Amino acid sequence: MGAFWLSCFGLLMVMWTTTRGGVEGGQVSYDGRSLIIEGQRKLLFSGSIHYPRSTPDMWPSLISKAKHGGLDVIETYVFWNLHEPRHGQYDFKGRHNIVRFIREIQAHGLYAFIRIGPFIEAEWTYGGLPFWLHDVPGIVYRSDNEPFKYHMQNFTTKIVNLFKSEGLYAPQGGPIILQQIENEYKNAERAFHEKGPPYVQWAAAMAVGLQTGVPWVMCKQDDAPDPVINTCNGRTCGETFVGPNSPNKPAIWTENWTSFYQVYGDKTPLRSAEDLAYNVALFIARKNGSFVNYYMYHGGTNFGRTGSAFVLTSYYDEAPIDEYGLIRQPKWGHLKQLHSVIKSCSQTLLHGVISVSPLGQQQEAYVFRRDSGECAAFLVNYDRRTEVVVLFQNIHYKLPATSISILPDCATEAFNTAKVTTQSYKRSTLPTVKFNSVDRWSEFREAIPVFGETSISSNSLLEHMKTTKDKSDYLWYITSVNSSKAQSLLTVDSRGHALHAFVNGEHAGSAHGDHKNPAFTLERTINLHHGRNNISLLSLTVGLPNSGAYLERRSLGLDGARLKNSQATNDLTNSAWGYQVGLLGKRLQLHTEKGSSAAQWSKLSASPKQLTWYKTYFDAPEGDDPLAINLGSMGKGEAWINGHSIGRYWVSFLKADGSPSQTWYHIPKSFLKPKGNRLVLFEEESKDPLNISIDVIYNQRRS
Repeated sequence: MGAFWLSCFGLLMVMWTTTRGGVEGGQVSYDGRSLIIEGQRKLLFSGSIHYPRSTPDMWPSLISKAKHGGLDVIETYVFWNLHEPRHGQYDFKGRHNIVRFIREIQAHGLYAFIRIGPFIEAEWTYGGLPFWLHDVPGIVYRSDNEPFKYHMQNFTTKIVNLFKSEGLYAPQGGPIILQQIENEYKNAERAFHEKGPPYVQWAAAMAVGLQTGVPWVMCKQDDAPDPVINTCNGRTCGETFVGPNSPNKPAIWTENWTSFYQVYGDKTPLRSAEDLAYNVALFIARKNGSFVNYYMYHGGTNFGRTGSAFVLTSYYDEAPIDEYGLIRQPKWGHLKQLHSVIKSCSQTLLHGVISVSPLGQQQEAYVFRRDSGECAAFLVNYDRRTEVVVLFQNIHYKLPATSISILPDCATEAFNTAKVTTQSYKRSTLPTVKFNSVDRWSEFREAIPVFGETSISSNSLLEHMKTTKDKSDYLWYITSVNSSKAQSLLTVDSRGHALHAFVNGEHAGSAHGDHKNPAFTLERTINLHHGRNNISLLSLTVGLPNSGAYLERRSLGLDGARLKNSQATNDLTNSAWGYQVGLLGKRLQLHTEKGSSAAQWSKLSASPKQLTWYKTYFDAPEGDDPLAINLGSMGKGEAWINGHSIGRYWVSFLKADGSPSQTWYHIPKSFLKPKGNRLVLFEEESKDPLNISIDVIYNQRRS
């Protein structure tokens, strides 16, 4: 198969007939220097904005800010489990309307880079794969496995045909100039042994065979088959990228991480504007790089249950455009200056001959010269501690530690990556709506199921994901034991992620794992009464795993339970168990207007209990500033505004410094109406909602 495609498409240069923005003629092609669009080599800056992590009303502003930040391209993944949640049933509405998103990119005069995957990882639940794949007989994800390849090809073809039908590819006048198949497969390939390499060949051939008219890439796949381009992901691709696997392919950086994703309990990952700029300049100078994509340029929000295991609802908030759509300074402005300076000499960079000369022990000059005499230079100081003065073409230049000075004319320093001149901003909050009145709230206590009243039963502990099929985070494991009145030690082993234990309807304890170690054990001393005792264990996931080989073999939920008293140990693992998928409140649809109106709510209790639903109403604050709900007084659960889930919250999972992993949760303006907005919370812990507020989010200059 690989030899066939090599002979069809050639090794030297791959060319696709294209138009741009409806202009007839021109080509999208590539050579060893760059992508070539309409016959012109292009040095392109791209930024990741994922359409389902923001709302359609936010898309124009986000894309506009990206364009004004000096970007040429918007990148997004395609999210298979959003678009095909059930086999053969597709959803492209609302936040899932990828066609509308791509058209918005085009309306702003930008190109699009679409990473179809369809495995995407992306800190997205199950790596973007729909869970129904799990039940396909004989399936092994991401390997030379016929059932998986069949469904992967079906979905990829569905997306490609959708784009073709809408005229979104460059040959049709659309903005799509680049696309990706698979995602960081090299990280998992060895685990599949002989089933790995043939899958890579098949995936590349399948993608190219769809004849989209634009190039394909594979990221972190050094042996990507021709004509597919191998690309780099990471923080320092100017140092780590092995380079294109053919002299006729360009150097492309598909993921330049602007910070990093955050998981519950970890400190907020930061990356400075200086470090970003330095590594972009180094990639262009040292690796002949001509395409850099910032991952993420706007991270957004993991609405609903879309985040992967232990990942925060807020995603890449430290990106140049933050979760709320506000520009993060100085990062946005410093990169804008970098882009402007590099573009001012882009023709020299794309067509010049490169030479490298030493300027000192840890300093170098990368010089690009054209036959016409134009010249551009990158003066690099690799020394991480010391500022130095270097002599270049009889002129002295001061280079701060770990910095690059860019000389678009080989004489004048137009930019240094370590010299930030952009004004810094601090993001601030202002409470505008408070809910500190008891009368404003209603509550609904979640029922604790008892043994014998469930529709699912087994004489063993069922695996969590196989049982819920990703319909809910929650799975009740219920059993009963006969006992004399006595104290016993209850021990429950779980493969993840969290657990609440109830004995005879009363809370007996909770425990959870973390991102690195999802498995844990709960041990609690409990009081049993004489006769029959109900033990109800609520197992829950916080997103599904999203990476690694053999994802279909992963397991979560309970895998052991024991009761021990002074006389004996009773192993409950293979006892009779009943199961309930999900919560009563969710089945009653308490988060919706219809379900909420039909339910019997009570006044707010003075004594909060675990597993309680809360409801209140509020009017939307005036103004255009972004809004967030401050849940700093709550524990763990999920929140809905007018039926829209703004995501999971887990305020009680603290970082090492004792602060919450996330306190504010984004409320998109499109979720609101002027009056009578309904706020519903499901709270797992014994917290009351009186200190919740809705806050305005805004930037202010740092003094």
